[in-house]
Amino acid sequence: MQDHVNAFPAPKRVPWNKGKLTGAKPPLRPKHVWSIRTKLQIEGRARDLAMFNLAIDSKLRGCDVVAIRVEDIAAGGYAADRATVRQKKTGRPVRFELSEQTRQAVDDYLKATGKRPGEFLFTGHRGAARSMTTRQYARLVSEWNRQRRSRPEAVWDPFPAPHQSDPDLSTDGQPQSCSALARSSLRHSTSEADAR
Repeated sequence: MQDHVNAFPAPKRVPWNKGKLTGAKPPLRPKHVWSIRTKLQIEGRARDLAMFNLAIDSKLRGCDVVAIRVEDIAAGGYAADRATVRQKKTGRPVRFELSEQTRQAVDDYLKATGKRPGEFLFTGHRGAARSMTTRQYARLVSEWNRQRRSRPEAVWDPFPAPHQSDPDLSTDGQPQSCSALARSSLRHSTSEADAR
């Protein structure tokens, strides 16, 4: 009976990352950021533009971006110059400046949606009382990146989720975070400016 069980070897399992690029992905360069912003502006996607600009300016993780409330960014009805958001992972407050472009995008979005203090800034399909899910946010970011098309192998995934089995993982097995993207993007733009 023992020989009968071992007579059929288990089928070979193909690794999920076979034939795919693994390791750290290059960050979005300033020209990629501008191409995504321009595309979102042309398409008139006010929510996505506000979300993208806010994610770049704040360098927050995806779970923190979707949890932002109106009063965190625009307490008086208009976007403030600076904002403070408490991170979920560390519990520490993060203070950041909003660029003029981001403030304008957030103001346009607030005007179009009529959002009030107390509400989540970005709501998803679960209703106005609940924030957008991080999974929905990740899908949006993947869509923005696909539309960019200049380097499809360099995928930016803004939210680190251990359950995710995507080929766009960094060397430690975690997706690249929005903050890592922003830091490396800033380093890259600074080094380009120094080279000039």
